[in-house]
Amino acid sequence: MAAFVGTAIEWYDFYIYATAAALVFGPLFFPEADRMVGVAAAFATYAVGFAVRPLGGIIFGHIGDKFGRRPSLVITLLVMGISTALVGLLPTYASIGAWAPALLIFLRALQGLAVGGEWGGAVLMAVEHAPEKHKTFYGGFAQLGNPAGALMATLMFSALTVQGEDFLINGGWRIPFLLSFVLILVGFWVRNRVEESPVFEAEVEGAVQTLPLKTAILKNWKAILIGIGLLPLSTGGYQLTTTFATAYGTDPSVGLDETLILNALALAALVELVATLGVAWLGDKWGRKRVMFIGLLGSMILVIPQFLVMSSGPEWLLFVAFCAMRLLMTATYAPMATIMAQLFPPQARYTSISLSNGVAAAFWGGLSPLTATLLYAATGSIWPVLSVFLGMGALSIFCLYLAPQHRDEEPAFDATTNTEYDPIEATK
Repeated sequence: MAAFVGTAIEWYDFYIYATAAALVFGPLFFPEADRMVGVAAAFATYAVGFAVRPLGGIIFGHIGDKFGRRPSLVITLLVMGISTALVGLLPTYASIGAWAPALLIFLRALQGLAVGGEWGGAVLMAVEHAPEKHKTFYGGFAQLGNPAGALMATLMFSALTVQGEDFLINGGWRIPFLLSFVLILVGFWVRNRVEESPVFEAEVEGAVQTLPLKTAILKNWKAILIGIGLLPLSTGGYQLTTTFATAYGTDPSVGLDETLILNALALAALVELVATLGVAWLGDKWGRKRVMFIGLLGSMILVIPQFLVMSSGPEWLLFVAFCAMRLLMTATYAPMATIMAQLFPPQARYTSISLSNGVAAAFWGGLSPLTATLLYAATGSIWPVLSVFLGMGALSIFCLYLAPQHRDEEPAFDATTNTEYDPIEATK
C-alpha cells in the first residue's frame, strides 16, 4: 500500500504537468510562438523532467542501496510534492517575462529528480517483500500508482475544462498543482510507517560495498542496457498514446473538443486502474515476460486505428480505441516492474534499476512527445509518428527476449499459507 499510495501521488504530480503542458503552458509561458510551436516548447520543459531522471536515480539509488529503500522513498515524495505545488504558485510570462519559463524548467527538473528515485524504490519495496511465486502481483501495486495518478490528473483537468477555456487559462490550471500540498501530507504519513525491505536487510544492509554506482556500472552494465532497450514502448509509447494524443486531438487540424479527449483518457485510465492487478496476477500464472510480449505486440497492432479514429470518428469509437489501447499498454507496464527488478542481484539493485529506468525514461519518454509534435508539425501527417511507435515496439520485443531474471534466494513470508516460502526449494 505504501508503494501504491506514494506512486499514485507522484504520478498525479507528473501527469498534471503533462496535461497542462499540452493544454495551457504554451500560451502562458511561451506566448510569442504559434500554437504547435508553443506546445513543442512546453513539451521541451516536460522533457527536462525526464532528462534529469538518471541523475535522480543515481542520487536516490545511492541512498536506497546504502541506507535503505524507506528513507529514499520518503525524501522523493517530499521533493516531488513541494516542487509540484510551487508550479501552482508560479507567475506567468505576462508577469515576469523570461523568468517564468526559467522557473518552470527548474521546478520540472526537481520533479524529474524525485521521479528518478521514486519508481525504482517503490518497485523494490513491493517486489522485495514478495515470495517468488507472487512477485509480479506484488510489483503490480507499484504500477497501480500510474493509472491512479493519471486518472486523478485527467479527471481534475476534465472538470476544470467544463468551466471554459478562459477559466482554465486565467488561473484554473493552478488548482491541481496546489492540491499537491494536501496529497504529500497523506503520502508522507503512509511512507514513514512502512517497514524496510527484507531483501535489503538480509543481503545488502551492513555489507561492505563500494560506491553503488560503481558496482552497478561494473557488474550490471549489460542488464542496464537491456533494461533501457526494454522500455521504449512502455515509456515513450505510453507518452505518445496519452500526452501527444492530447495535443494532436485538440489541434485545429483534428478539431476534437478538449473535454472529449480528456474524458476518453480518463476512462482509459480507469480501465488501466482496474486491469493492472489482474494483468500482474496473470504474469505470475502465465509468465511475466509472456504477458509483456502480448502487450507489446497488441499495442503495435492497435496504435494505427487509435490515431486514425481520432480524425475520422465516430466519438464512441474514440472511447473504445483509447480503452483498448490502454488495456494493451497495461500488459506492457504491469509486469515490467518485476521484470526490471529481477534483472539485477540485490547489491546495487536500487541504483541499477533506477539508472536503467531513468535513462530509458529520459530518452524514450522525454523525447517522444517532443519528437512526435515536431514530426507532425513538419509533415502534417500522423504516419511518421506511428512509424516511431512501431520501431520502439520492435526494440522492446528484442530486449524482452534477452532479459535475464534473477531469483532472490532468501526465504520470504508467504501470506497465502502463513509459512516461509523458499523459492529454491520450490523450484526443486
